[in-house]
Amino acid sequence: MHLPDYKEARKRDIRPYKRIDFLENSEVKNKYQGMTFYLKTYGCQMNEHDSENIEALLVFLGFSKVDNYEDADLVLLNTCSIRENAHNKAFGMLGRLKHLKQEKKNLLVGLCGCMAQEASVVDKILRDYKWVNFVFGTHNMYQLPEIIDKAIEENKQQIEVFSREGDLIEGLPVLRVNDYKAYVNIIYGCNKFCTYCIVPYTRGRERSRLKEDVLAEVEKLVDDGYKEVTLLGQNVNAYGKDIYDDYTMADLLEDVAKMGIPRIRFTTSHPWDFTDRMIDVIAKYPNIMPSVHLPVQSGSSRILKLMGRRYTKESYLELFDKIKKKVPGVSISTDIIVGFPGETEEDFLETLDLVRRCKYDNAFTFVFSKREGTPACRLEDPVPLKEKEERLQRLNEAVNQYFLENNKKLVGCEVEVLVEGISDKKKMYYGYSDTNKLINFSSRSELTPGDLVMVKITDAKTWSLDGEACE
Repeated sequence: MHLPDYKEARKRDIRPYKRIDFLENSEVKNKYQGMTFYLKTYGCQMNEHDSENIEALLVFLGFSKVDNYEDADLVLLNTCSIRENAHNKAFGMLGRLKHLKQEKKNLLVGLCGCMAQEASVVDKILRDYKWVNFVFGTHNMYQLPEIIDKAIEENKQQIEVFSREGDLIEGLPVLRVNDYKAYVNIIYGCNKFCTYCIVPYTRGRERSRLKEDVLAEVEKLVDDGYKEVTLLGQNVNAYGKDIYDDYTMADLLEDVAKMGIPRIRFTTSHPWDFTDRMIDVIAKYPNIMPSVHLPVQSGSSRILKLMGRRYTKESYLELFDKIKKKVPGVSISTDIIVGFPGETEEDFLETLDLVRRCKYDNAFTFVFSKREGTPACRLEDPVPLKEKEERLQRLNEAVNQYFLENNKKLVGCEVEVLVEGISDKKKMYYGYSDTNKLINFSSRSELTPGDLVMVKITDAKTWSLDGEACE
């Protein structure tokens, strides 16, 4: 049994890690033939991509996927720890599974992902959820076959969570959600330690994949006909810093662009590591989408300092203006937290001023959520929740105004859309533009997911646009 330890998880050193190729064990292939699984994923794109690996491992073991957890022999929750709401959803699901396990005595239940890396979560499972069969973290997903074996053979709870990241495993099997868009991990972990964020503890230090491994994965996607790739990391802009002296995220973006895949995206960025050369590369290559997620978190330099963000409002705006100036037609989205401990009305008004200045194309807005083990959890927080929620409402009114204004500018324009499917509600095709805007549109021609089509925008709404395929 291995339990999470925040003291260990916080360590950042120059301890080298190895690149190890994952080898499929033929002895366990199809070992659980005839059994079924249900996989529930919470959280970010990194979690979604992790689930593509987990699903492939389960299929290798012989499990087949079902769409209803009540029909499964194994239910696995791949969890997120970024906000309390994600915790509540996962524990709510565990509550439903407890009742199901009382009816199905042989049901296997597992929990993995970021929540598994939290000491308080594992303590709660050990204390109140003894019926959960196994728990594993973000650093040892590749051990899933062995963990399932032990849970069944020993018939006791398995807790296998490593607080120090291990070697970087290449070649994990993957079952991608679709055959036209793909996620590619380029860096794991984060060294920033923003005071409110649990991610550096749950995902470990920054570890970049070798450029050869990343480019080989993208090359295969190109050969397989994929239209869009998203380069993933907790802080993609830090790519290469830990293993190269002269190869950065800008170099990787350029090399991927030269491979000719039609669309390239990347997430998530930290303003601290967003270089001028990155901006130049984005502007240079038309297949790097002009869509940048640039989390600001607060418009108050005082609050940014308390958050440990290591930039000021002024330096953020300088970067914002550079991107707007150099990248034609770029859309910029952001993350904003309201109600951080110590935030005054004046601090909040600075955030509103910044929103009015930047006029974001999209924004993910949240009330501050305490994460146990982070420095911000220990700060005095005198502002009542009701006041924080009122600030969030005012913020959302402001950002929504600019979403609609920016969308209206596209009415009458022709934009390229990557088709995702047909909307059940609107009975129209839908997909996303180069600037990552949702487009619902009609077409006289029959289209399939993965098609790239030009669409003329006819109407603008706050969160989407309507249009007609250019034919």
